[in-house]
Amino acid sequence: MPIILGIDPGSRITGYGVIKKEGRILSYLGSGCIKAFSTKKEDADEDFSQRLQTIFAGVSELIIQFKPELFAIEQVFMGVNPGGALKLGQARGAAIVAATNNDLPVAEYSARQIKQSVVGTGAADKTQVQHMVKSILKLPGTPQADAADALAVALCHAHSQDSLDKMAGKVNKVVRGRLR
Repeated sequence: MPIILGIDPGSRITGYGVIKKEGRILSYLGSGCIKAFSTKKEDADEDFSQRLQTIFAGVSELIIQFKPELFAIEQVFMGVNPGGALKLGQARGAAIVAATNNDLPVAEYSARQIKQSVVGTGAADKTQVQHMVKSILKLPGTPQADAADALAVALCHAHSQDSLDKMAGKVNKVVRGRLR
């Protein structure tokens, strides 16, 4: 019954979602956002390295709080803005270092893989992801978009683990069958 921490990285807002997998049952444990920016106008141009520290510290605290066995994160999407992609990559790096410092295995998934796993189409929009996350985890309300994306990352990892377990079982049966 592993606990999975899913991360939707962002240089300003990093979403997190925590689920527990018991057999085929997936349970919601928590979700939210790590806000790596100040709302005060005088702090608007704060040092980017401080934002990375906030992400690292936030993910580290989540690991202490929830004690996950598995860590999954969304890969960088190269959009129109290369500077934004670089900052996103650095935010991912801060979260990944927090995971590896706590000896968690890191799994990475593309946005398309995550949406395909949770919604059934890799072209799903944010509202579809939010709706399906709410439905799959039987949540009373719709989670905030970044938190829903992070829960979708965790769900994708849970579904991927199921697929790997099934494939391993089939391979083991075939190998055993041939050895007899």
